[in-house]
Amino acid sequence: MKGENIAVVKLNDALREAIKSLGVESTDEVFERPRREGWGDRASSAAMKLAKTLRQKPTDIARKIAENLSCEYIEKVEIAGAGFVNVFLNGKFYADVIEDALRQGGGYGALNLGNRKRVQVEFVSANPTGPLHIGHGRGAALGDSVARILDFTGWDVQREYYVNDSGLQIETLGRSTRARYFELLGHGDECKLPENGYKGEYLYDIAREIINLEGEKFLNMSEAESVSYFKTYAAEKIMAGIKSDLERFRVKFDNFFPEGYLHANNLVMSAMEDLKARGYAYEQDGALWFKSEDTIGDDKDRVLIRANGVPTYFASDIAYHRNKFVTRGFERVIDVWGADHHGYIARVKAAIKAMGKNPDDFDVLLIQLVNLIRDGTTVNMSTRAGEFVTLSEVLDEAGIDAARFFLLMRKSDSKIDFDMDLAKKQGNENPVYYVQYAHARVCGIAREYEKQGSKLSGEAVPEAIFNEKEARELADMIAFFPDEIKSASTMLAPHVLTGYATSLAGAFHSFYNSGRIIDAPDAAGRVKISQAAGGVVAKCLELIGVDAPERM
Repeated sequence: MKGENIAVVKLNDALREAIKSLGVESTDEVFERPRREGWGDRASSAAMKLAKTLRQKPTDIARKIAENLSCEYIEKVEIAGAGFVNVFLNGKFYADVIEDALRQGGGYGALNLGNRKRVQVEFVSANPTGPLHIGHGRGAALGDSVARILDFTGWDVQREYYVNDSGLQIETLGRSTRARYFELLGHGDECKLPENGYKGEYLYDIAREIINLEGEKFLNMSEAESVSYFKTYAAEKIMAGIKSDLERFRVKFDNFFPEGYLHANNLVMSAMEDLKARGYAYEQDGALWFKSEDTIGDDKDRVLIRANGVPTYFASDIAYHRNKFVTRGFERVIDVWGADHHGYIARVKAAIKAMGKNPDDFDVLLIQLVNLIRDGTTVNMSTRAGEFVTLSEVLDEAGIDAARFFLLMRKSDSKIDFDMDLAKKQGNENPVYYVQYAHARVCGIAREYEKQGSKLSGEAVPEAIFNEKEARELADMIAFFPDEIKSASTMLAPHVLTGYATSLAGAFHSFYNSGRIIDAPDAAGRVKISQAAGGVVAKCLELIGVDAPERM
Protein backbone atom coordinates (compact mmCIF):
# COMPACT_ATOMS: atom_id res chain seq x y z
CA MET A 1 0.00 0.00 0.00
CA LYS A 2 3.03 2.26 -0.37
CA GLY A 3 2.00 5.68 -1.58
CA GLU A 4 -1.73 5.03 -1.17
CA ASN A 5 -3.91 6.57 1.51
CA ILE A 6 -4.93 3.98 4.09
CA ALA A 7 -8.36 5.53 4.62
CA VAL A 8 -9.08 5.39 0.89
CA VAL A 9 -7.81 1.81 0.69
CA LYS A 10 -10.08 0.72 3.54
CA LEU A 11 -13.09 2.35 1.91
CA ASN A 12 -12.45 0.69 -1.44
CA ASP A 13 -11.78 -2.66 0.23
CA ALA A 14 -15.19 -2.40 1.87
CA LEU A 15 -16.83 -1.86 -1.52
CA ARG A 16 -15.06 -4.88 -3.03
CA GLU A 17 -16.02 -7.10 -0.10
CA ALA A 18 -19.65 -6.03 -0.45
CA ILE A 19 -19.57 -6.92 -4.15
CA LYS A 20 -17.95 -10.30 -3.49
CA SER A 21 -20.69 -11.11 -0.97
CA LEU A 22 -23.05 -11.26 -3.98
CA GLY A 23 -21.15 -14.24 -5.39
CA VAL A 24 -18.75 -12.26 -7.59
CA GLU A 25 -15.38 -14.02 -7.40
CA SER A 26 -13.16 -10.97 -7.83
CA THR A 27 -13.49 -7.28 -8.57
CA ASP A 28 -11.27 -4.25 -8.90
CA GLU A 29 -14.08 -1.73 -8.37
CA VAL A 30 -13.29 1.47 -6.47
CA PHE A 31 -15.36 4.42 -5.36
CA GLU A 32 -15.33 7.49 -7.58
CA ARG A 33 -16.36 11.12 -7.29
CA PRO A 34 -20.15 11.41 -7.64
CA ARG A 35 -21.37 12.70 -10.98
CA ARG A 36 -23.71 15.18 -9.34
CA GLU A 37 -23.51 17.37 -6.28
CA GLY A 38 -25.62 16.00 -3.46
CA TRP A 39 -25.03 12.39 -4.48
CA GLY A 40 -22.77 11.73 -1.51
CA ASP A 41 -19.02 11.96 -1.13
CA ARG A 42 -18.27 8.79 -3.11
CA ALA A 43 -20.25 6.77 -5.63
CA SER A 44 -20.11 3.38 -7.34
CA SER A 45 -21.72 2.27 -10.57
CA ALA A 46 -20.80 -1.37 -9.95
CA ALA A 47 -24.45 -2.47 -9.82
CA MET A 48 -25.05 -1.44 -13.41
CA LYS A 49 -21.89 -3.20 -14.57
CA LEU A 50 -22.90 -6.42 -12.80
CA ALA A 51 -26.53 -6.50 -13.95
CA LYS A 52 -25.89 -8.70 -16.97
CA THR A 53 -23.59 -11.10 -15.09
CA LEU A 54 -25.92 -11.50 -12.09
CA ARG A 55 -29.10 -11.29 -14.20
CA GLN A 56 -30.67 -8.87 -11.76
CA LYS A 57 -31.92 -5.32 -11.89
CA PRO A 58 -29.17 -2.73 -11.15
CA THR A 59 -31.25 -1.16 -8.38
CA ASP A 60 -31.67 -4.55 -6.67
CA ILE A 61 -27.94 -5.20 -6.88
CA ALA A 62 -27.24 -1.69 -5.55
CA ARG A 63 -29.43 -2.33 -2.50
CA LYS A 64 -27.61 -5.57 -1.74
CA ILE A 65 -24.23 -3.82 -2.06
CA ALA A 66 -25.45 -1.09 0.29
CA GLU A 67 -26.69 -3.65 2.82
CA ASN A 68 -23.28 -5.36 2.85
CA LEU A 69 -21.15 -2.22 2.96
CA SER A 70 -19.35 -2.06 6.28
CA CYS A 71 -16.66 0.54 7.00
CA GLU A 72 -15.83 2.82 9.91
CA TYR A 73 -15.86 5.81 7.58
CA ILE A 74 -19.38 5.47 6.22
CA GLU A 75 -22.03 7.73 7.72
CA LYS A 76 -24.88 6.66 5.43
CA VAL A 77 -25.56 5.03 2.04
CA GLU A 78 -28.18 5.94 -0.55
CA ILE A 79 -29.29 4.41 -3.85
CA ALA A 80 -29.80 6.87 -6.68
CA GLY A 81 -30.66 6.94 -10.36
CA ALA A 82 -30.43 3.66 -12.24
CA GLY A 83 -28.42 1.96 -9.52
CA PHE A 84 -25.70 4.21 -8.15
CA VAL A 85 -24.47 3.44 -4.65
CA ASN A 86 -23.80 6.83 -3.04
CA VAL A 87 -21.81 6.99 0.18
CA PHE A 88 -21.67 9.85 2.69
CA LEU A 89 -18.43 9.91 4.70
CA ASN A 90 -17.85 10.97 8.29
CA GLY A 91 -15.23 13.30 9.74
CA LYS A 92 -12.97 10.42 10.76
CA PHE A 93 -12.34 9.57 7.12
CA TYR A 94 -11.03 13.05 6.35
CA ALA A 95 -9.03 13.24 9.59
CA ASP A 96 -7.33 9.93 8.77
CA VAL A 97 -6.63 11.10 5.20
CA ILE A 98 -4.72 14.07 6.58
CA GLU A 99 -2.83 12.03 9.17
CA ASP A 100 -1.74 9.45 6.61
CA ALA A 101 -0.62 12.09 4.09
CA LEU A 102 1.49 13.71 6.80
CA ARG A 103 2.89 10.39 7.99
CA GLN A 104 4.07 9.45 4.49
CA GLY A 105 5.46 12.89 3.75
CA GLY A 106 7.29 13.06 0.42
CA GLY A 107 6.44 9.41 -0.24
CA TYR A 108 2.70 10.06 -0.35
CA GLY A 109 1.50 9.09 -3.83
CA ALA A 110 4.67 7.13 -4.66
CA LEU A 111 2.89 4.08 -6.07
CA ASN A 112 4.97 1.15 -7.28
CA LEU A 113 3.57 0.89 -10.80
CA GLY A 114 6.82 0.07 -12.59
CA ASN A 115 8.28 -2.56 -10.26
CA ARG A 116 11.73 -1.13 -11.11
CA LYS A 117 11.51 -2.17 -14.77
CA ARG A 118 13.99 -0.35 -16.99
CA VAL A 119 12.42 2.37 -19.10
CA GLN A 120 14.14 4.84 -21.37
CA VAL A 121 12.66 8.25 -22.12
CA GLU A 122 14.20 9.86 -25.21
CA PHE A 123 13.23 13.49 -25.72
CA VAL A 124 14.21 16.83 -27.22
CA SER A 125 16.77 15.25 -29.60
CA ALA A 126 16.79 18.49 -31.59
CA ASN A 127 19.26 18.61 -34.46
CA PRO A 128 22.32 20.67 -33.46
CA THR A 129 21.67 23.10 -36.32
CA GLY A 130 20.40 25.98 -34.19
CA PRO A 131 19.53 26.99 -30.64
CA LEU A 132 16.53 25.52 -28.87
CA HIS A 133 13.28 27.41 -29.37
CA ILE A 134 10.08 27.40 -27.33
CA GLY A 135 8.75 24.35 -29.20
CA HIS A 136 11.80 22.37 -28.13
CA GLY A 137 11.15 23.68 -24.63
CA ARG A 138 7.75 22.01 -24.63
CA GLY A 139 9.34 18.68 -25.51
CA ALA A 140 12.00 19.20 -22.85
CA ALA A 141 9.46 19.98 -20.12
CA LEU A 142 7.27 17.06 -21.18
CA GLY A 143 10.00 14.44 -21.37
CA ASP A 144 11.66 15.51 -18.15
CA SER A 145 8.38 15.57 -16.23
CA VAL A 146 7.33 12.18 -17.59
CA ALA A 147 10.70 10.81 -16.43
CA ARG A 148 10.21 12.35 -12.97
CA ILE A 149 6.71 10.88 -12.67
CA LEU A 150 7.83 7.43 -13.80
CA ASP A 151 10.72 7.49 -11.34
CA PHE A 152 8.28 8.46 -8.56
CA THR A 153 6.01 5.55 -9.48
CA GLY A 154 8.56 2.78 -9.36
CA TRP A 155 10.29 2.69 -12.76
CA ASP A 156 14.06 2.57 -13.31
CA VAL A 157 14.34 5.56 -15.66
CA GLN A 158 17.07 6.61 -18.09
CA ARG A 159 16.85 9.96 -19.89
CA GLU A 160 18.44 10.12 -23.34
CA TYR A 161 19.07 12.72 -26.05
CA TYR A 162 19.66 11.41 -29.58
CA VAL A 163 22.16 13.70 -31.27
CA ASN A 164 21.59 13.90 -35.02
CA ASP A 165 25.21 14.65 -35.87
CA SER A 166 25.11 13.06 -39.34
CA GLY A 167 23.22 13.50 -42.57
CA LEU A 168 22.08 16.24 -44.91
CA GLN A 169 21.04 18.77 -42.25
CA ILE A 170 24.48 18.78 -40.65
CA GLU A 171 26.04 19.09 -44.10
CA THR A 172 23.78 22.09 -44.78
CA LEU A 173 24.80 23.59 -41.42
CA GLY A 174 28.47 23.34 -42.41
CA ARG A 175 27.90 24.96 -45.77
CA SER A 176 25.76 27.69 -44.21
CA THR A 177 28.45 28.48 -41.63
CA ARG A 178 31.08 28.55 -44.38
CA ALA A 179 28.98 31.05 -46.35
CA ARG A 180 28.78 33.36 -43.31
CA TYR A 181 32.53 33.02 -42.82
CA PHE A 182 33.16 34.13 -46.41
CA GLU A 183 30.65 36.96 -46.07
CA LEU A 184 32.25 38.37 -42.92
CA LEU A 185 35.65 38.34 -44.64
CA GLY A 186 34.29 40.28 -47.60
CA HIS A 187 34.10 37.34 -50.01
CA GLY A 188 30.37 36.75 -49.94
CA ASP A 189 30.16 36.63 -53.73
CA GLU A 190 32.46 33.61 -53.78
CA CYS A 191 30.35 31.52 -51.41
CA LYS A 192 26.57 31.91 -51.35
CA LEU A 193 24.25 30.60 -48.67
CA PRO A 194 23.00 27.22 -49.96
CA GLU A 195 19.40 26.71 -50.93
CA ASN A 196 17.44 25.87 -47.76
CA GLY A 197 20.46 27.03 -45.76
CA TYR A 198 20.21 28.22 -42.16
CA LYS A 199 19.78 31.99 -41.86
CA GLY A 200 19.87 32.63 -38.12
CA GLU A 201 22.07 35.33 -36.62
CA TYR A 202 23.75 32.68 -34.47
CA LEU A 203 25.76 31.50 -37.51
CA TYR A 204 27.42 34.92 -37.78
CA ASP A 205 28.55 34.53 -34.17
CA ILE A 206 29.98 31.08 -34.88
CA ALA A 207 31.68 32.32 -38.07
CA ARG A 208 33.30 35.17 -36.11
CA GLU A 209 34.68 32.65 -33.60
CA ILE A 210 36.18 30.63 -36.43
CA ILE A 211 37.80 33.76 -37.88
CA ASN A 212 39.31 34.55 -34.47
CA LEU A 213 40.61 31.00 -34.14
CA GLU A 214 41.67 30.17 -37.69
CA GLY A 215 41.94 33.49 -39.52
CA GLU A 216 41.43 33.47 -43.30
CA LYS A 217 42.90 30.06 -44.05
CA PHE A 218 39.64 28.60 -45.37
CA LEU A 219 39.30 31.20 -48.13
CA ASN A 220 41.71 29.32 -50.33
CA MET A 221 40.61 25.84 -49.34
CA SER A 222 38.16 23.81 -51.41
CA GLU A 223 34.60 23.45 -50.21
CA ALA A 224 35.01 19.70 -49.84
CA GLU A 225 38.01 20.20 -47.57
CA SER A 226 36.58 23.01 -45.43
CA VAL A 227 32.93 22.00 -44.96
CA SER A 228 33.95 19.11 -42.71
CA TYR A 229 35.57 21.57 -40.30
CA PHE A 230 32.70 24.07 -40.43
CA LYS A 231 29.97 21.49 -39.79
CA THR A 232 31.87 19.86 -36.93
CA TYR A 233 32.72 23.15 -35.24
CA ALA A 234 29.24 24.61 -35.68
CA ALA A 235 27.44 21.45 -34.52
CA GLU A 236 29.63 21.12 -31.43
CA LYS A 237 29.20 24.79 -30.57
CA ILE A 238 25.43 24.64 -30.99
CA MET A 239 25.22 21.39 -29.03
CA ALA A 240 27.12 22.99 -26.14
CA GLY A 241 24.57 25.80 -26.13
CA ILE A 242 21.71 23.31 -26.18
CA LYS A 243 23.13 21.47 -23.18
CA SER A 244 23.55 24.75 -21.31
CA ASP A 245 19.95 25.80 -22.03
CA LEU A 246 18.62 22.41 -20.93
CA GLU A 247 20.56 22.45 -17.69
CA ARG A 248 19.22 25.92 -16.97
CA PHE A 249 15.72 24.59 -17.70
CA ARG A 250 16.29 21.90 -15.00
CA VAL A 251 16.51 19.15 -17.60
CA LYS A 252 19.31 16.63 -17.13
CA PHE A 253 20.12 13.69 -19.37
CA ASP A 254 21.81 10.45 -18.39
CA ASN A 255 23.11 9.93 -21.90
CA PHE A 256 23.69 11.78 -25.17
CA PHE A 257 23.64 9.20 -27.96
CA PRO A 258 25.27 10.39 -31.22
CA GLU A 259 23.85 9.13 -34.50
CA GLY A 260 27.44 8.84 -35.72
CA TYR A 261 27.99 6.01 -33.22
CA LEU A 262 25.57 3.85 -35.21
CA HIS A 263 27.54 4.28 -38.43
CA ALA A 264 31.01 4.15 -36.86
CA ASN A 265 30.20 0.80 -35.25
CA ASN A 266 28.39 -0.67 -38.26
CA LEU A 267 25.17 -0.95 -36.23
CA VAL A 268 22.95 0.11 -39.12
CA MET A 269 24.16 -2.63 -41.46
CA SER A 270 24.09 -5.14 -38.61
CA ALA A 271 20.43 -4.28 -37.96
CA MET A 272 19.64 -4.64 -41.66
CA GLU A 273 21.24 -8.10 -41.77
CA ASP A 274 19.14 -9.08 -38.77
CA LEU A 275 15.94 -7.97 -40.54
CA LYS A 276 16.88 -9.98 -43.62
CA ALA A 277 17.58 -13.05 -41.51
CA ARG A 278 14.16 -12.70 -39.85
CA GLY A 279 12.43 -12.35 -43.20
CA TYR A 280 11.39 -8.71 -42.82
CA ALA A 281 13.71 -7.18 -45.43
CA TYR A 282 14.56 -8.02 -49.04
CA GLU A 283 16.71 -6.70 -51.88
CA GLN A 284 15.22 -5.36 -55.09
CA ASP A 285 16.49 -2.97 -57.79
CA GLY A 286 19.77 -2.66 -55.94
CA ALA A 287 18.10 -1.36 -52.76
CA LEU A 288 17.10 -2.97 -49.46
CA TRP A 289 13.40 -2.78 -48.56
CA PHE A 290 11.41 -3.27 -45.35
CA LYS A 291 8.22 -5.35 -45.65
CA SER A 292 6.01 -2.67 -44.16
CA GLU A 293 3.11 -3.48 -46.49
CA ASP A 294 2.79 -7.04 -45.17
CA THR A 295 3.77 -6.18 -41.59
CA ILE A 296 1.49 -3.21 -40.90
CA GLY A 297 -0.63 -2.84 -44.03
CA ASP A 298 1.40 0.16 -45.19
CA ASP A 299 0.57 1.51 -48.63
CA LYS A 300 3.97 0.32 -49.84
CA ASP A 301 7.21 -1.21 -48.64
CA ARG A 302 9.82 1.27 -47.41
CA VAL A 303 13.44 1.69 -48.51
CA LEU A 304 16.07 0.94 -45.91
CA ILE A 305 19.27 1.17 -47.96
CA ARG A 306 19.16 3.17 -51.20
CA ALA A 307 20.57 1.82 -54.43
CA ASN A 308 23.61 4.09 -53.93
CA GLY A 309 24.33 2.35 -50.61
CA VAL A 310 23.21 5.26 -48.40
CA PRO A 311 20.95 4.29 -45.47
CA THR A 312 17.62 6.08 -45.04
CA TYR A 313 16.61 7.77 -41.78
CA PHE A 314 14.29 4.80 -41.22
CA ALA A 315 17.25 2.42 -41.31
CA SER A 316 19.10 4.53 -38.73
CA ASP A 317 16.01 4.64 -36.52
CA ILE A 318 15.68 0.86 -36.67
CA ALA A 319 19.32 0.45 -35.68
CA TYR A 320 18.89 2.97 -32.86
CA HIS A 321 15.80 1.28 -31.42
CA ARG A 322 17.43 -2.12 -31.79
CA ASN A 323 20.27 -0.75 -29.70
CA LYS A 324 17.75 0.38 -27.09
CA PHE A 325 15.72 -2.82 -26.85
CA VAL A 326 18.19 -5.56 -27.76
CA THR A 327 21.67 -4.28 -26.94
CA ARG A 328 20.94 -2.19 -23.86
CA GLY A 329 17.94 -4.21 -22.74
CA PHE A 330 15.36 -1.56 -21.95
CA GLU A 331 12.01 -3.16 -21.15
CA ARG A 332 10.08 -0.09 -22.22
CA VAL A 333 10.95 2.82 -24.50
CA ILE A 334 9.19 6.18 -24.67
CA ASP A 335 9.99 8.68 -27.43
CA VAL A 336 8.85 12.31 -27.59
CA TRP A 337 8.30 13.41 -31.20
CA GLY A 338 6.84 16.34 -33.06
CA ALA A 339 3.21 15.91 -34.10
CA ASP A 340 4.23 15.86 -37.77
CA HIS A 341 5.77 12.39 -37.18
CA HIS A 342 2.41 10.82 -36.37
CA GLY A 343 2.42 8.59 -39.44
CA TYR A 344 5.86 7.26 -38.55
CA ILE A 345 4.77 5.56 -35.32
CA ALA A 346 3.28 2.42 -36.91
CA ARG A 347 6.39 1.97 -39.04
CA VAL A 348 8.74 2.02 -36.06
CA LYS A 349 6.42 -0.28 -34.10
CA ALA A 350 6.55 -2.69 -37.04
CA ALA A 351 10.33 -2.57 -36.97
CA ILE A 352 10.33 -3.32 -33.23
CA LYS A 353 8.11 -6.33 -33.89
CA ALA A 354 10.48 -7.40 -36.66
CA MET A 355 13.43 -7.36 -34.26
CA GLY A 356 11.57 -9.77 -31.96
CA LYS A 357 10.34 -7.29 -29.36
CA ASN A 358 6.83 -6.34 -28.25
CA PRO A 359 5.70 -3.15 -30.03
CA ASP A 360 3.38 -2.44 -27.08
CA ASP A 361 6.51 -1.69 -25.05
CA PHE A 362 7.13 1.31 -27.29
CA ASP A 363 5.23 4.55 -26.66
CA VAL A 364 5.38 7.82 -28.55
CA LEU A 365 4.29 11.14 -27.10
CA LEU A 366 3.49 13.67 -29.80
CA ILE A 367 3.95 17.37 -29.12
CA GLN A 368 1.98 19.99 -30.96
CA LEU A 369 3.15 23.48 -31.81
CA VAL A 370 3.46 26.28 -29.30
CA ASN A 371 2.03 29.65 -30.27
CA LEU A 372 3.88 32.40 -28.45
CA ILE A 373 1.58 35.33 -27.67
CA ARG A 374 3.08 38.70 -26.85
CA ASP A 375 1.00 41.88 -26.47
CA GLY A 376 -2.01 39.90 -27.68
CA THR A 377 -0.34 38.99 -30.97
CA THR A 378 1.05 35.65 -32.16
CA VAL A 379 4.80 35.77 -32.84
CA ASN A 380 5.65 34.26 -36.23
CA MET A 381 8.47 31.71 -36.14
CA SER A 382 10.52 29.74 -38.68
CA THR A 383 13.66 27.85 -37.65
CA ARG A 384 15.06 27.57 -41.17
CA ALA A 385 14.54 31.27 -41.84
CA GLY A 386 16.15 32.13 -38.52
CA GLU A 387 12.96 33.72 -37.21
CA PHE A 388 12.18 32.20 -33.83
CA VAL A 389 12.16 32.95 -30.12
CA THR A 390 14.81 30.90 -28.38
CA LEU A 391 14.12 28.96 -25.21
CA SER A 392 16.78 31.06 -23.52
CA GLU A 393 14.87 34.25 -24.38
CA VAL A 394 11.65 32.77 -22.96
CA LEU A 395 13.43 31.86 -19.73
CA ASP A 396 14.92 35.34 -19.47
CA GLU A 397 11.53 36.97 -19.90
CA ALA A 398 9.05 34.62 -18.19
CA GLY A 399 11.28 32.67 -15.82
CA ILE A 400 11.89 28.93 -15.54
CA ASP A 401 8.90 28.14 -13.31
CA ALA A 402 6.34 29.90 -15.49
CA ALA A 403 7.84 28.43 -18.67
CA ARG A 404 7.66 24.86 -17.40
CA PHE A 405 4.20 25.19 -15.87
CA PHE A 406 2.68 26.88 -18.92
CA LEU A 407 4.20 24.34 -21.33
CA LEU A 408 2.67 21.49 -19.30
CA MET A 409 -0.85 22.86 -18.87
CA ARG A 410 -2.33 21.03 -21.86
CA LYS A 411 -2.15 17.54 -23.33
CA SER A 412 1.04 17.28 -25.33
CA ASP A 413 -0.80 16.59 -28.60
CA SER A 414 -2.91 19.75 -28.23
CA LYS A 415 -1.71 23.10 -29.47
CA ILE A 416 -0.87 25.55 -26.74
CA ASP A 417 -0.89 29.33 -26.59
CA PHE A 418 1.96 30.59 -24.40
CA ASP A 419 0.81 34.00 -23.19
CA MET A 420 4.03 35.79 -22.28
CA ASP A 421 2.22 38.71 -20.64
CA LEU A 422 0.26 36.36 -18.37
CA ALA A 423 3.36 34.30 -17.56
CA LYS A 424 5.12 37.39 -16.21
CA LYS A 425 2.26 38.53 -13.98
CA GLN A 426 2.67 38.31 -10.21
CA GLY A 427 -0.95 37.65 -9.34
CA ASN A 428 -3.57 34.95 -8.93
CA GLU A 429 -4.57 35.12 -12.60
CA ASN A 430 -1.18 33.54 -13.35
CA PRO A 431 -1.69 29.80 -12.63
CA VAL A 432 1.89 29.05 -11.59
CA TYR A 433 1.88 32.01 -9.19
CA TYR A 434 -1.49 30.85 -7.83
CA VAL A 435 -0.14 27.37 -7.05
CA GLN A 436 3.20 28.55 -5.68
CA TYR A 437 1.46 31.11 -3.48
CA ALA A 438 -0.52 28.29 -1.86
CA HIS A 439 2.73 26.61 -0.83
CA ALA A 440 4.22 29.89 0.39
CA ARG A 441 1.11 30.48 2.51
CA VAL A 442 1.45 27.04 4.10
CA CYS A 443 5.08 27.82 4.98
CA GLY A 444 4.00 31.16 6.40
CA ILE A 445 1.43 29.46 8.62
CA ALA A 446 4.11 27.09 9.95
CA ARG A 447 6.48 29.97 10.70
CA GLU A 448 3.83 31.94 12.58
CA TYR A 449 2.73 28.87 14.52
CA GLU A 450 6.30 28.19 15.63
CA LYS A 451 6.84 31.87 16.46
CA GLN A 452 4.03 31.55 18.99
CA GLY A 453 5.95 28.73 20.64
CA SER A 454 3.40 26.15 19.54
CA LYS A 455 4.25 22.65 18.37
CA LEU A 456 2.12 20.07 16.61
CA SER A 457 1.09 17.25 18.89
CA GLY A 458 0.57 13.62 18.04
CA GLU A 459 -3.16 13.97 18.50
CA ALA A 460 -5.38 13.36 15.49
CA VAL A 461 -7.00 16.20 13.60
CA PRO A 462 -10.38 16.93 15.27
CA GLU A 463 -13.17 15.40 13.20
CA ALA A 464 -15.42 18.38 13.88
CA ILE A 465 -13.28 20.58 11.61
CA PHE A 466 -14.61 18.65 8.64
CA ASN A 467 -18.12 19.82 9.29
CA GLU A 468 -16.84 22.91 7.47
CA LYS A 469 -17.20 22.68 3.71
CA GLU A 470 -13.77 24.20 2.95
CA ALA A 471 -11.86 21.81 5.22
CA ARG A 472 -13.78 18.83 3.89
CA GLU A 473 -13.17 19.76 0.23
CA LEU A 474 -9.46 20.33 0.85
CA ALA A 475 -9.05 16.97 2.59
CA ASP A 476 -11.00 15.33 -0.23
CA MET A 477 -8.57 16.77 -2.80
CA ILE A 478 -5.65 15.40 -0.79
CA ALA A 479 -7.32 11.97 -0.63
CA PHE A 480 -7.40 11.77 -4.43
CA PHE A 481 -3.70 12.61 -4.91
CA PRO A 482 -2.53 8.97 -5.39
CA ASP A 483 -5.23 8.52 -8.04
CA GLU A 484 -3.98 11.63 -9.87
CA ILE A 485 -0.43 10.31 -9.72
CA LYS A 486 -1.57 6.97 -11.13
CA SER A 487 -3.32 8.72 -14.01
CA ALA A 488 -0.33 10.94 -14.76
CA SER A 489 1.97 7.92 -14.78
CA THR A 490 -0.14 5.46 -16.77
CA MET A 491 -1.15 8.08 -19.34
CA LEU A 492 2.31 9.71 -19.43
CA ALA A 493 0.49 12.99 -18.86
CA PRO A 494 2.08 15.73 -16.70
CA HIS A 495 -0.84 18.02 -17.53
CA VAL A 496 -2.88 15.91 -15.08
CA LEU A 497 -0.69 17.27 -12.28
CA THR A 498 -0.76 20.93 -13.37
CA GLY A 499 -4.55 20.73 -13.43
CA TYR A 500 -4.74 18.94 -10.10
CA ALA A 501 -2.24 21.32 -8.46
CA THR A 502 -4.32 24.30 -9.58
CA SER A 503 -7.50 22.77 -8.13
CA LEU A 504 -5.72 21.81 -4.91
CA ALA A 505 -4.32 25.33 -4.55
CA GLY A 506 -7.84 26.68 -5.04
CA ALA A 507 -9.18 24.40 -2.31
CA PHE A 508 -6.42 25.52 0.04
CA HIS A 509 -6.95 29.23 -0.64
CA SER A 510 -10.66 28.73 0.13
CA PHE A 511 -9.79 26.96 3.38
CA TYR A 512 -7.31 29.70 4.28
CA ASN A 513 -9.83 32.47 3.61
CA SER A 514 -12.73 30.75 5.35
CA GLY A 515 -11.61 31.49 8.91
CA ARG A 516 -8.84 31.61 11.46
CA ILE A 517 -6.06 29.02 11.48
CA ILE A 518 -3.18 29.60 13.92
CA ASP A 519 -5.30 31.51 16.47
CA ALA A 520 -8.31 29.19 16.25
CA PRO A 521 -9.21 26.95 19.23
CA ASP A 522 -8.35 23.89 17.14
CA ALA A 523 -5.27 25.52 15.58
CA ALA A 524 -3.12 22.37 15.68
CA GLY A 525 -5.60 20.46 13.54
CA ARG A 526 -5.92 23.30 11.05
CA VAL A 527 -2.16 23.67 10.77
CA LYS A 528 -1.92 19.94 10.10
CA ILE A 529 -4.45 20.20 7.29
CA SER A 530 -2.44 23.09 5.84
CA GLN A 531 0.81 21.15 6.05
CA ALA A 532 -0.71 18.14 4.31
CA ALA A 533 -1.92 20.39 1.49
CA GLY A 534 1.46 22.11 1.26
CA GLY A 535 3.28 18.80 1.03
CA VAL A 536 1.11 17.61 -1.86
CA VAL A 537 1.44 20.95 -3.68
CA ALA A 538 5.23 20.75 -3.29
CA LYS A 539 5.31 17.21 -4.67
CA CYS A 540 3.20 18.20 -7.69
CA LEU A 541 5.54 21.10 -8.43
CA GLU A 542 8.61 18.91 -7.97
CA LEU A 543 7.29 16.36 -10.47
CA ILE A 544 6.82 19.04 -13.13
CA GLY A 545 10.15 20.68 -12.36
CA VAL A 546 8.81 23.85 -10.74
CA ASP A 547 10.11 25.37 -7.51
CA ALA A 548 7.93 25.44 -4.37
CA PRO A 549 8.94 28.75 -2.73
CA GLU A 550 8.58 29.25 1.01
CA ARG A 551 8.12 33.00 0.69
CA MET A 552 6.54 35.17 -2.01
